Amino acid sequence: MIAAVLTNPGSFELKTTAKPAIQPNEVLVQVAGCGICASSLPLWEGREWFQYPVAPGSPGHEGWGLVEAIGDEVRTVKTGDHVAFLSGHAYAEYDVTNENSLVKLPASLQGKPFPGEPLGCAMNIFERSDIKAGDTVAVIGIGFLGALLCQLAKHAGAKVIAISRRQYSLDYAKQYGADELIPLTATWEVSNKISELTGGAFCDRVIEATGKQEAIDVATEIVSEGGRLIIAGYHQDGLRQVNMQKWNWKGIDVINAHERKPERYLHGMQQAVTAVENGVIQPGALYTDLLSMDQLAEGFKKTSARPDGFMKAIITL
Repeated sequence: MIAAVLTNPGSFELKTTAKPAIQPNEVLVQVAGCGICASSLPLWEGREWFQYPVAPGSPGHEGWGLVEAIGDEVRTVKTGDHVAFLSGHAYAEYDVTNENSLVKLPASLQGKPFPGEPLGCAMNIFERSDIKAGDTVAVIGIGFLGALLCQLAKHAGAKVIAISRRQYSLDYAKQYGADELIPLTATWEVSNKISELTGGAFCDRVIEATGKQEAIDVATEIVSEGGRLIIAGYHQDGLRQVNMQKWNWKGIDVINAHERKPERYLHGMQQAVTAVENGVIQPGALYTDLLSMDQLAEGFKKTSARPDGFMKAIITL
Protein backbone atom coordinates (compact mmCIF):
# COMPACT_ATOMS: atom_id res chain seq x y z
CA MET A 1 0.00 0.00 0.00
CA ILE A 2 0.95 3.69 -0.25
CA ALA A 3 1.34 5.62 3.00
CA ALA A 4 2.46 9.15 3.81
CA VAL A 5 5.56 9.28 6.00
CA LEU A 6 6.59 12.40 7.91
CA THR A 7 10.32 12.01 7.34
CA ASN A 8 11.33 15.34 8.86
CA PRO A 9 9.48 18.35 10.24
CA GLY A 10 7.47 19.87 7.41
CA SER A 11 8.21 17.07 4.94
CA PHE A 12 5.93 14.17 3.95
CA GLU A 13 6.95 11.48 1.48
CA LEU A 14 4.68 8.88 -0.10
CA LYS A 15 6.18 5.43 0.38
CA THR A 16 5.21 1.87 -0.42
CA THR A 17 4.85 -0.22 2.71
CA ALA A 18 3.26 -3.51 3.71
CA LYS A 19 -0.49 -3.63 4.16
CA PRO A 20 -1.04 -4.03 7.93
CA ALA A 21 -2.01 -7.42 9.34
CA ILE A 22 -4.94 -7.69 11.73
CA GLN A 23 -5.42 -9.40 15.08
CA PRO A 24 -8.56 -11.45 15.87
CA ASN A 25 -10.35 -8.39 17.35
CA GLU A 26 -9.25 -5.94 14.67
CA VAL A 27 -10.62 -4.55 11.42
CA LEU A 28 -8.72 -3.63 8.26
CA VAL A 29 -10.13 -0.47 6.70
CA GLN A 30 -9.59 0.74 3.14
CA VAL A 31 -9.26 4.42 3.94
CA ALA A 32 -11.50 6.83 2.01
CA GLY A 33 -10.24 9.94 3.74
CA CYS A 34 -8.81 11.51 6.86
CA GLY A 35 -9.01 15.00 8.29
CA ILE A 36 -6.06 17.14 9.35
CA CYS A 37 -6.18 18.11 13.01
CA ALA A 38 -4.54 21.22 14.48
CA SER A 39 -3.38 19.08 17.41
CA SER A 40 -0.92 17.43 14.99
CA LEU A 41 0.82 20.71 14.15
CA PRO A 42 3.57 20.33 16.80
CA LEU A 43 4.63 17.02 15.23
CA TRP A 44 4.49 18.59 11.76
CA GLU A 45 6.47 21.65 12.85
CA GLY A 46 8.99 19.68 14.91
CA ARG A 47 9.86 19.56 18.60
CA GLU A 48 13.07 18.33 20.19
CA TRP A 49 11.31 15.39 21.83
CA PHE A 50 9.94 13.95 18.57
CA GLN A 51 11.86 11.41 16.50
CA TYR A 52 11.68 11.20 12.71
CA PRO A 53 10.68 9.53 10.50
CA VAL A 54 7.39 8.74 12.21
CA ALA A 55 5.38 5.60 11.53
CA PRO A 56 3.72 5.37 8.10
CA GLY A 57 0.29 7.02 8.07
CA SER A 58 0.91 8.94 11.29
CA PRO A 59 -0.49 11.23 12.70
CA GLY A 60 -3.75 10.63 10.81
CA HIS A 61 -6.48 10.00 13.39
CA GLU A 62 -9.65 11.27 11.73
CA GLY A 63 -10.22 8.47 9.25
CA TRP A 64 -13.21 6.86 7.60
CA GLY A 65 -13.52 4.20 4.92
CA LEU A 66 -14.66 0.73 3.89
CA VAL A 67 -14.13 -2.48 5.88
CA GLU A 68 -11.72 -4.60 3.84
CA ALA A 69 -11.27 -7.54 6.25
CA ILE A 70 -12.20 -8.53 9.81
CA GLY A 71 -10.53 -10.64 12.48
CA ASP A 72 -12.00 -13.96 13.57
CA GLU A 73 -13.48 -12.51 16.75
CA VAL A 74 -15.15 -9.46 15.17
CA ARG A 75 -18.94 -9.56 15.30
CA THR A 76 -20.23 -5.99 14.98
CA VAL A 77 -19.14 -5.19 11.42
CA LYS A 78 -18.64 -7.12 8.21
CA THR A 79 -16.65 -6.72 5.02
CA GLY A 80 -18.07 -3.90 2.93
CA ASP A 81 -19.42 -1.82 5.82
CA HIS A 82 -18.69 1.90 5.80
CA VAL A 83 -17.15 3.11 9.05
CA ALA A 84 -15.51 6.02 10.81
CA PHE A 85 -12.75 4.87 13.10
CA LEU A 86 -10.14 5.78 15.69
CA SER A 87 -6.51 5.04 14.89
CA GLY A 88 -3.26 6.89 14.44
CA HIS A 89 -2.09 5.96 10.95
CA ALA A 90 -4.89 6.93 8.56
CA TYR A 91 -2.78 8.89 6.05
CA ALA A 92 -2.50 5.66 4.12
CA GLU A 93 -4.50 3.50 1.76
CA TYR A 94 -5.23 1.04 4.59
CA ASP A 95 -5.34 1.25 8.36
CA VAL A 96 -6.19 -1.07 11.24
CA THR A 97 -8.51 -0.35 14.14
CA ASN A 98 -10.01 -2.30 17.02
CA GLU A 99 -13.58 -3.51 16.66
CA ASN A 100 -14.47 -1.28 19.62
CA SER A 101 -12.94 1.81 18.00
CA LEU A 102 -15.30 2.39 15.09
CA VAL A 103 -18.85 3.40 14.26
CA LYS A 104 -20.84 2.26 11.26
CA LEU A 105 -21.99 4.91 8.80
CA PRO A 106 -25.53 4.73 7.37
CA ALA A 107 -26.20 4.75 3.64
CA SER A 108 -27.07 8.46 3.71
CA LEU A 109 -23.49 9.35 4.75
CA GLN A 110 -21.64 7.02 2.41
CA GLY A 111 -19.50 8.74 -0.18
CA LYS A 112 -19.29 11.90 1.93
CA PRO A 113 -16.42 13.03 4.15
CA PHE A 114 -16.94 11.94 7.74
CA PRO A 115 -13.98 12.68 10.05
CA GLY A 116 -15.57 10.98 13.03
CA GLU A 117 -13.09 11.97 15.73
CA PRO A 118 -13.49 15.79 15.51
CA LEU A 119 -17.23 15.52 14.91
CA GLY A 120 -17.42 13.36 18.02
CA CYS A 121 -15.38 15.93 19.94
CA ALA A 122 -17.95 18.60 19.08
CA MET A 123 -20.77 16.41 20.35
CA ASN A 124 -18.96 15.58 23.60
CA ILE A 125 -18.09 19.22 24.26
CA PHE A 126 -21.69 20.23 23.64
CA GLU A 127 -22.95 17.53 26.01
CA ARG A 128 -20.62 18.65 28.80
CA SER A 129 -21.58 22.29 28.24
CA ASP A 130 -25.11 21.51 29.47
CA ILE A 131 -26.74 24.13 27.22
CA LYS A 132 -30.47 24.61 27.61
CA ALA A 133 -33.15 26.58 25.80
CA GLY A 134 -33.00 30.22 26.79
CA ASP A 135 -29.32 30.20 27.76
CA THR A 136 -27.01 32.88 26.44
CA VAL A 137 -23.97 31.08 25.02
CA ALA A 138 -20.74 32.65 23.81
CA VAL A 139 -18.37 30.68 21.60
CA ILE A 140 -14.86 32.13 21.44
CA GLY A 141 -12.99 31.00 18.33
CA ILE A 142 -14.94 30.05 15.22
CA GLY A 143 -12.97 27.39 13.48
CA PHE A 144 -14.34 23.98 12.53
CA LEU A 145 -15.17 23.12 16.13
CA GLY A 146 -16.54 26.52 17.09
CA ALA A 147 -18.85 26.66 14.07
CA LEU A 148 -20.34 23.27 14.92
CA LEU A 149 -20.85 24.33 18.54
CA CYS A 150 -22.71 27.43 17.34
CA GLN A 151 -25.04 25.20 15.38
CA LEU A 152 -25.57 22.80 18.28
CA ALA A 153 -26.23 25.61 20.76
CA LYS A 154 -28.71 27.26 18.40
CA HIS A 155 -30.50 23.97 17.84
CA ALA A 156 -30.83 23.63 21.63
CA GLY A 157 -32.68 26.96 21.77
CA ALA A 158 -29.88 29.16 23.10
CA LYS A 159 -29.01 32.71 22.12
CA VAL A 160 -25.59 32.34 20.50
CA ILE A 161 -22.86 34.96 20.50
CA ALA A 162 -19.86 34.21 18.25
CA ILE A 163 -16.52 35.83 19.04
CA SER A 164 -13.63 35.46 16.60
CA ARG A 165 -10.71 37.42 15.20
CA ARG A 166 -11.34 36.72 11.51
CA GLN A 167 -14.30 38.22 9.69
CA TYR A 168 -14.78 35.17 7.49
CA SER A 169 -15.04 33.02 10.63
CA LEU A 170 -17.79 35.27 11.93
CA ASP A 171 -19.52 34.91 8.58
CA TYR A 172 -19.49 31.13 9.05
CA ALA A 173 -20.84 31.57 12.58
CA LYS A 174 -23.78 33.57 11.22
CA GLN A 175 -24.43 30.86 8.65
CA TYR A 176 -24.39 28.30 11.46
CA GLY A 177 -26.92 30.12 13.61
CA ALA A 178 -25.13 32.75 15.68
CA ASP A 179 -27.40 35.60 16.76
CA GLU A 180 -24.60 38.10 17.48
CA LEU A 181 -21.11 38.48 16.02
CA ILE A 182 -18.30 40.16 17.96
CA PRO A 183 -14.70 40.65 16.75
CA LEU A 184 -12.12 39.22 19.16
CA THR A 185 -10.25 42.40 20.09
CA ALA A 186 -9.09 43.64 23.50
CA THR A 187 -10.62 41.84 26.48
CA TRP A 188 -12.27 44.99 27.82
CA GLU A 189 -13.84 45.77 24.44
CA VAL A 190 -15.37 42.31 24.14
CA SER A 191 -16.55 42.43 27.76
CA ASN A 192 -18.21 45.81 27.29
CA LYS A 193 -19.99 44.62 24.15
CA ILE A 194 -21.26 41.48 25.88
CA SER A 195 -22.46 43.58 28.82
CA GLU A 196 -24.41 45.80 26.43
CA LEU A 197 -25.98 42.84 24.64
CA THR A 198 -27.01 41.06 27.83
CA GLY A 199 -27.99 44.02 30.00
CA GLY A 200 -25.08 43.31 32.31
CA ALA A 201 -26.04 39.67 32.89
CA PHE A 202 -23.24 38.25 30.70
CA CYS A 203 -23.27 34.64 29.44
CA ASP A 204 -24.64 31.48 31.06
CA ARG A 205 -22.17 29.39 29.08
CA VAL A 206 -18.86 30.40 27.52
CA ILE A 207 -17.01 27.92 25.32
CA GLU A 208 -13.33 28.71 24.74
CA ALA A 209 -12.32 27.06 21.45
CA THR A 210 -9.03 28.73 20.51
CA GLY A 211 -6.40 27.17 22.77
CA LYS A 212 -4.99 30.64 23.50
CA GLN A 213 -4.44 32.62 26.70
CA GLU A 214 -6.40 35.63 25.45
CA ALA A 215 -9.53 33.54 25.02
CA ILE A 216 -9.34 32.34 28.63
CA ASP A 217 -9.04 35.97 29.73
CA VAL A 218 -12.08 36.98 27.66
CA ALA A 219 -14.08 33.97 28.86
CA THR A 220 -13.36 34.87 32.48
CA GLU A 221 -14.76 38.36 31.97
CA ILE A 222 -17.91 37.45 30.05
CA VAL A 223 -19.15 34.37 31.93
CA SER A 224 -22.02 35.18 34.27
CA GLU A 225 -22.10 34.65 38.01
CA GLY A 226 -22.86 30.97 38.55
CA GLY A 227 -22.21 30.28 34.87
CA ARG A 228 -20.12 27.62 33.21
CA LEU A 229 -16.79 28.14 31.41
CA ILE A 230 -15.95 25.28 29.05
CA ILE A 231 -12.39 24.71 27.85
CA ALA A 232 -12.58 23.20 24.36
CA GLY A 233 -9.36 24.67 22.95
CA TYR A 234 -6.19 22.60 22.68
CA HIS A 235 -3.72 24.13 25.17
CA GLN A 236 -0.43 22.35 24.51
CA ASP A 237 2.09 25.11 23.84
CA GLY A 238 2.86 26.26 27.39
CA LEU A 239 1.44 27.21 30.76
CA ARG A 240 -1.69 29.28 31.19
CA GLN A 241 -2.76 31.78 33.85
CA VAL A 242 -6.27 32.24 35.20
CA ASN A 243 -7.84 34.94 37.33
CA MET A 244 -8.74 32.65 40.22
CA GLN A 245 -10.00 35.57 42.28
CA LYS A 246 -12.64 36.31 39.65
CA TRP A 247 -13.47 32.64 39.19
CA ASN A 248 -14.02 32.36 42.95
CA TRP A 249 -16.04 35.54 43.17
CA LYS A 250 -18.30 34.58 40.28
CA GLY A 251 -18.81 31.04 41.59
CA ILE A 252 -18.47 29.52 38.14
CA ASP A 253 -18.10 25.91 37.06
CA VAL A 254 -15.05 25.24 34.87
CA ILE A 255 -15.20 22.22 32.56
CA ASN A 256 -12.22 20.74 30.74
CA ALA A 257 -14.16 19.23 27.86
CA HIS A 258 -11.34 17.11 26.40
CA GLU A 259 -11.85 13.36 26.52
CA ARG A 260 -9.27 10.62 26.76
CA LYS A 261 -11.31 7.47 27.29
CA PRO A 262 -11.94 5.61 24.00
CA GLU A 263 -15.52 4.86 24.99
CA ARG A 264 -16.19 8.59 25.32
CA TYR A 265 -14.76 9.22 21.86
CA LEU A 266 -17.01 6.48 20.47
CA HIS A 267 -20.01 7.91 22.28
CA GLY A 268 -19.43 11.29 20.66
CA MET A 269 -18.86 9.76 17.24
CA GLN A 270 -22.11 7.82 17.40
CA GLN A 271 -23.93 10.98 18.47
CA ALA A 272 -22.32 12.76 15.51
CA VAL A 273 -23.58 10.14 13.06
CA THR A 274 -27.12 10.76 14.27
CA ALA A 275 -26.70 14.55 14.32
CA VAL A 276 -25.33 14.72 10.77
CA GLU A 277 -27.88 12.25 9.43
CA ASN A 278 -30.72 14.31 10.96
CA GLY A 279 -29.29 17.67 9.87
CA VAL A 280 -28.70 18.93 13.42
CA ILE A 281 -25.13 19.67 12.37
CA GLN A 282 -24.15 20.26 8.76
CA PRO A 283 -20.35 20.10 8.54
CA GLY A 284 -20.09 19.86 4.75
CA ALA A 285 -19.51 23.58 4.15
CA LEU A 286 -16.66 23.53 6.68
CA TYR A 287 -14.58 21.08 4.63
CA THR A 288 -13.01 23.94 2.71
CA ASP A 289 -9.94 22.11 1.34
CA LEU A 290 -10.33 18.64 -0.16
CA LEU A 291 -6.82 17.44 -0.99
CA SER A 292 -5.10 14.30 -2.26
CA MET A 293 -2.52 12.45 -0.20
CA ASP A 294 0.35 14.00 -2.15
CA GLN A 295 -0.97 17.39 -1.00
CA LEU A 296 -0.75 16.50 2.69
CA ALA A 297 2.03 19.01 3.37
CA GLU A 298 -0.06 21.75 1.78
CA GLY A 299 -2.95 20.80 4.04
CA PHE A 300 -0.79 21.11 7.13
CA LYS A 301 0.53 24.48 5.98
CA LYS A 302 -3.01 25.76 5.55
CA THR A 303 -4.04 24.35 8.92
CA SER A 304 -1.20 26.30 10.49
CA ALA A 305 -1.57 29.56 8.53
CA ARG A 306 -5.39 29.59 8.29
CA PRO A 307 -5.66 31.71 5.13
CA ASP A 308 -8.90 33.57 4.49
CA GLY A 309 -11.76 31.16 3.95
CA PHE A 310 -10.01 28.15 5.48
CA MET A 311 -11.87 26.01 8.02
CA LYS A 312 -10.71 22.40 7.67
CA ALA A 313 -8.54 20.36 5.33
CA ILE A 314 -9.55 16.83 4.37
CA ILE A 315 -7.33 14.26 2.66
CA THR A 316 -9.30 12.01 0.31
CA LEU A 317 -8.06 8.79 -1.28
